[in-house]
Amino acid sequence: MEKGKQEAESQSRRNFIKAGAIATAAFMIVPRHVLGGKGFLAPSDRLLVAGVGVGGKGQSDIAAFAASGKADIAFLCDVDDRRAAKSVKDFPKAKYYRDWREMYEKEHKNFDAVSVSTPDHNHAIQTLAAMQLGKHVYVQKPLTHDIYEARALTEAAKKYKVVTQMGNQGASNDGPRQMKEWYDAGLIGDVHTVYAWTDRPVWPQGIAWSTNKAEVPKELDWDLWLGTAPYKDYVNKLVPFNWRGWWDYGTGALGDMGCHLLEAPFSVLNLKYATEVQASVGSVYVDEFQRGYFPESCPPSSHVTLKFPKTNKTKGDVTVHWMDGGIQPERPEELQANETFGDGGNGTLFIGTKGKMMASTYSANPRLLPLSKNANIKVAQKFARVPNQANGHYAQWVEAAIAGYGKNELSSPFEIAGPLTEALLMANLAIRGADIQKKNADGKTIYPGRYTKLLWDNNQMKVTNFDDVNQFVKREYRKGWTLGA
Repeated sequence: MEKGKQEAESQSRRNFIKAGAIATAAFMIVPRHVLGGKGFLAPSDRLLVAGVGVGGKGQSDIAAFAASGKADIAFLCDVDDRRAAKSVKDFPKAKYYRDWREMYEKEHKNFDAVSVSTPDHNHAIQTLAAMQLGKHVYVQKPLTHDIYEARALTEAAKKYKVVTQMGNQGASNDGPRQMKEWYDAGLIGDVHTVYAWTDRPVWPQGIAWSTNKAEVPKELDWDLWLGTAPYKDYVNKLVPFNWRGWWDYGTGALGDMGCHLLEAPFSVLNLKYATEVQASVGSVYVDEFQRGYFPESCPPSSHVTLKFPKTNKTKGDVTVHWMDGGIQPERPEELQANETFGDGGNGTLFIGTKGKMMASTYSANPRLLPLSKNANIKVAQKFARVPNQANGHYAQWVEAAIAGYGKNELSSPFEIAGPLTEALLMANLAIRGADIQKKNADGKTIYPGRYTKLLWDNNQMKVTNFDDVNQFVKREYRKGWTLGA
């Protein structure tokens, strides 16, 4: 009996060692959840990532995940073979797909996480589908195209218990943490007003849709690129960048730069959801006598004012001003004539009861005003810094995904990124509302949204005093496309 037992145990050990060797040899293609179930840490301690949108910013994103040393790029997906070419070259072992739905269906057992870097209008469907498969997600800013989508993803992150991060890498910079420390120390008193501004757009806005139909490049699947958006014929120069200026696909300068410039006010002041918003927009002229009307295109410039209710970091409401198209706030009197405001084209300014502070894009280079104050600041560090700052934003997500939901702190999880994105999209409601045309009793064209302060019911997710803009809170997807299973 004893001999038989020893032989059985010996065989069991050999089987275990053999199985372990097979698992070790195959760790590059076996995802963590398959090896050990939910929350299991693989012996390799690596994350298998599938990229959706792997050209341009998507290419640099997945390269940064790989550079963390703890992630392997297992699958690539892009509707444009031209844009995907560099990623295909850089990750030759990764299987390539054009349709993310096919990749999810066929390969979902073979990856742990998804990186989404596609045009804004498809972020939500690609992200929620991954979350419903139990995948951790990293999504480029803005998180979504619509307010409804942002709320849905915020709630889904909790429901599906996946690790999330939005790609506003400045949230991992030292800047926001430095400003929180200064603010908590009372250096500028109670903040009541914030300004954020950008020189974007650097793409066309305030223009008519091209009437020149072009041939779709053979490398591009135009129907898949359109995704949720209404069908239109392909036109030159829309892809890969100029889509940002069209409401069907992009979210304008606010969507492009707002997450980078308003992240610090949100984190420093603990802002959540705005209660009211109003906007003024710049106009263009089709000729010297006629003002243009192009409601499909974002305006060339705008000034939006949002009001946020009192938080645990403020004594009262906070007014946030957003300016784009080169519009800037008045220079603070504490700033000398030749000293740079923000970083020139972009910046954020906090105005408190005792002083002011400003920062550049990505919350970089925070400074008290006047600048002479910065020579003698003595405030203890109380917030941990992210290693490698903005570059560490990617590794932070990789390590958090490996650790599992709720284990590691992140700079921009959906619980933070969702409300931030909603605020930007609420600002866009006011901008779009300014372009709504109506006829008055005399048959004259009027723009009622240009002279209206929009009042927001956060629980109902609707504007209560100008119903025309609520159509943009949750847009109607093209037939065949839905949000979630």
